[in-house]
Amino acid sequence: MDFQRSDDTQLLQAVDPAFREDRGLIPTTGAWLPGDPVGTRQFVHLGAFSTESGAQVPAATIAYETWGTLNRDRSNAVLILHALTGDSHVIGDAGPGHATAGWWPGIVGPGLAIDTDRFFVVAPNVLGGCQGSTGPASLAPDGSAYGSRFPYLSIRDQVAAQLSFADAVGIDRFAAVIGGSMGGMHALEFAVTAPERTGSLAVLAAPAATAADQVAYGRLQIEAIERDPDWLGGDFYDLPDGHGPHRGLALARRIAMLSYRSELEVNDRFGRTLQSNIRPAHGGKFQVESYLDVHGNRFTRRFDAGSYRTLVHAMSSHDVTRERDDLPRVLDVLDMPALVLGIDTDRTFPLAGQRAITRALPLSVTGQEPYLLQSPYGHDAFLIELDEVSKALRLLPVFS
Repeated sequence: MDFQRSDDTQLLQAVDPAFREDRGLIPTTGAWLPGDPVGTRQFVHLGAFSTESGAQVPAATIAYETWGTLNRDRSNAVLILHALTGDSHVIGDAGPGHATAGWWPGIVGPGLAIDTDRFFVVAPNVLGGCQGSTGPASLAPDGSAYGSRFPYLSIRDQVAAQLSFADAVGIDRFAAVIGGSMGGMHALEFAVTAPERTGSLAVLAAPAATAADQVAYGRLQIEAIERDPDWLGGDFYDLPDGHGPHRGLALARRIAMLSYRSELEVNDRFGRTLQSNIRPAHGGKFQVESYLDVHGNRFTRRFDAGSYRTLVHAMSSHDVTRERDDLPRVLDVLDMPALVLGIDTDRTFPLAGQRAITRALPLSVTGQEPYLLQSPYGHDAFLIELDEVSKALRLLPVFS
């Protein structure tokens, strides 16, 4: 249902044979674990965390990264919230502790739309994630992975953890809260929950509530993981490398990728071209099949099946109006400048979802219509069309 790493920001292309080289056994989980290189991560320990359903994470930790300098009155902090398979590594090179380069180059940095010469940029890995924050792969107090004991999390639970994180790092109010896709769900919920802590808001390619069609896509991905024989009800972490629910996780990724790019781009890039001179009747594949296979399999080396399932469930929970009121009344509390960006070819979260948010906002910087990003790249466009996204962000007075 979502994505967000540097390999997702590349244009679709035929599979490079170098991608197929043997890289050894697939690890049981692609999660970052204590003892792995820290990279540029920092950590905040929140202590016991209770969910809205009454479950508890006994010792919650949030991993995060920062860029820029916090000013004396702590008024220049910008919170960036990532999507489903993203993490805190917004910018920066791949290297020890970071399997891939940052996912939003060209947006964050000196002189860019989110200017690190002016702003202190903070990006936490979401609770339930697998790149340093507590999730199913993390060790519980008894020394074993949480696995099936890790609780169901809603988007509101994760925002509650983000607010606790902000308290822990001493930021009372953010100059801007920004998120794309799942991160856009978090950003919108953050602003509604704590408008007094949100100076400006940017919601990119995300809805006010996850629709039935989107929940259905998520359910297929969860089912793919749960039907893997090595899922073991979520308690697979003691299996040796080479085992674990890799096939299910790779299939979930392939299902998701079908909605991330537009029909136009997929058909234009691949057509009916074969991957080799071996025809399908004799075991050959179309290029698009090979593309999905390679990216699905590569994904298993950098992500965790338990986290994927947890986060897809959270996305399905998203509804900013739940147990509140209708959307205009709920968003009426947002007394800050707000940007909503939609993509004309988005099959994951179609433009109608962003229109609904924009028309309910008191202070939309684009009036009654969202900022329209016209792109052949579908949902991924907010990670690819960096010049256009920068232009949109600069409509917010804080970044102008």
